[in-house]
Amino acid sequence: MPRYVKKRSKKIGLLPGALVHIGVKKTDKVRITVFDYDELHFEEREVATVEECFPYRDSDRVTWIDIDGIHQVELIEKIGTHFNLHPLMLEDILTTGQRPKVENFGEYLYVVLEMLSYDEKGKGVKAEQVSMVIGSTFVISFQEREEDVLNPIRERIRTAKGLIRKMNADYLAYTLIDAIVDNYYIVLEKLGEEIEGLEGVVVDNPSPGVLRQIHRLKGEMIFLRRAVWPLREVINGLERGESTLIRESTKVFLRDIYDHTIQIIDTVEISRDIIAGMVDTYLSSVSNRMNEVMKVLTIIATIFIPLTFIAGIYGMNFKYMPELEWRWGYFLLLAVMAAAGTAMVVYFRRKKWL
Repeated sequence: MPRYVKKRSKKIGLLPGALVHIGVKKTDKVRITVFDYDELHFEEREVATVEECFPYRDSDRVTWIDIDGIHQVELIEKIGTHFNLHPLMLEDILTTGQRPKVENFGEYLYVVLEMLSYDEKGKGVKAEQVSMVIGSTFVISFQEREEDVLNPIRERIRTAKGLIRKMNADYLAYTLIDAIVDNYYIVLEKLGEEIEGLEGVVVDNPSPGVLRQIHRLKGEMIFLRRAVWPLREVINGLERGESTLIRESTKVFLRDIYDHTIQIIDTVEISRDIIAGMVDTYLSSVSNRMNEVMKVLTIIATIFIPLTFIAGIYGMNFKYMPELEWRWGYFLLLAVMAAAGTAMVVYFRRKKWL
């Protein structure tokens, strides 16, 4: 089954808002990390139970609750109950493969993104759904596994670099989204290197293995397009939405992400066109190679047609053939055949058929 198709049969017949994890369990243990900070104070801790996160709801500082692993339905339900999150939103968090989107629930915003990374061993793109709840003083992120691209953001919070410790929760959400979007460039660069490497091979050695690689890259680009195209609507919704949770000072930075998104979309479309052209080039290369083989075989057959004709004449079993009794007939016949073959080769070369 293609990875962009998720099995949802477990939810058939259930009530709206029923909490069922749809997707692959990507980590054995759920890990919850809390960052609580302002310009002067900073606290980082990994909590053992979800209840330890509850006091941070009313914190005067900015709080980032990062949850790695969404397969424990009871944990997600407890978070939703304490932070008063809508059941349909909790359902979307547990259902992986969501289309990137932003929804306004009044007291908080819900954002869904695709976090992409390039698998060096498997030569492909790995995807992970990231859900974010953006409140006035907190951001809760839900990830499928621990590995992510957000370590630079954690380091900036620890070292108080840049504006992040001076700004509010909406700026924290911006930095998280920005880190996810910027990693798309790395994925596109890796795929671009594969495409460049294949372009020469398609012309020089159009083997069936090359065609399989082309189709794999085509599937990767379809997957990327599915993740990137809705992202433009998400950023536009955050920038131009009516929610008071996104301040005007943060909207300036969101416009920068919007520009990046447009560039990524353009790159994806260009890569898709190149891959489509590579398929045509592959078919043309295979056809040209077949034509070359047929041309050589045709020339060889053409050269041997008159030689076969001569050999056929003197291979007939007639009793009275004058040349059969001639002492030099055999050698003369070989000379005639060699001359005929040579003349035809010279003629073909002058016509540039060889």
